[in-house]
Amino acid sequence: MDRTHLNATEDTQSKTHKAQIKAVLFDLGDTLLNFGRIKTTEIFAAGARLSYDYLKGLGQPIGSFYWYSLRNLVGLRTRRWLSALKGRDFDALELLKRIGTKRGIRLTLEQWRHLTWLWYKPLTKIGRTEPGIRETLAALKNSGLKLGIVSNTFVHGSALDKHLEQLNILDFFTVRVYSYEFPFRKPDARIFSLAAERIGEVPEHILFVGDRIDKDIAPALKNGMHAALKDAYTNDGKKTPDGAFKIEHIAELSGLIRKINAQTPPNRTAAAQ
Repeated sequence: MDRTHLNATEDTQSKTHKAQIKAVLFDLGDTLLNFGRIKTTEIFAAGARLSYDYLKGLGQPIGSFYWYSLRNLVGLRTRRWLSALKGRDFDALELLKRIGTKRGIRLTLEQWRHLTWLWYKPLTKIGRTEPGIRETLAALKNSGLKLGIVSNTFVHGSALDKHLEQLNILDFFTVRVYSYEFPFRKPDARIFSLAAERIGEVPEHILFVGDRIDKDIAPALKNGMHAALKDAYTNDGKKTPDGAFKIEHIAELSGLIRKINAQTPPNRTAAAQ
């Protein structure tokens, strides 16, 4: 049964959705990649062990595992606290370099990137796409839609891209906006404007798909985009905002977009341009 529905009156729809969809922007965590509730302590410990063993194998001066873990834990928590305070994300690769170089660790750029990957790798064991995701994305792409990603993250793009590549879906997303690269993050309007510019469409022609009402759906609507709330634990029990769609699976998007575009007169689309 198709569980896609519109939580808005026809009048609200006519005022909000003024143009046909030509591009889809996705959030990453719990939208494209389903992580669920993460046991952060276990994930950190696993990443610490993998990265420690790698550095030790390279003969780097890292000391004991206890102090190695503690240094990185303090550094991570401090930067996350500052991020919350400033409203911007940090680059985990640069953080690892600062912590490591103070201890005399010397690596090539590729080795630093691999180290970052090892810290992230435990998340790949739990981060899953829904069945048939590649077929769904291929159908969207083949229908002429542009696809992109907009994610609030401190994980370096090299690690995220590698994960997407392993899942065989990286090639669908020519536009990938990772917040650590900019002095702002969702729900800041600037990141939505930047993503729209990079994907080459005005906001009215873009559908934003995400799991967070506060970071994805509400600001997307405010910035003139269509918006679809992806069912996840992060929005469990919360009311879908007026003017937004609700989907349970990414696979529902093709039908939803056809429905929206069929209800949008061609002259209205042209006027929106």
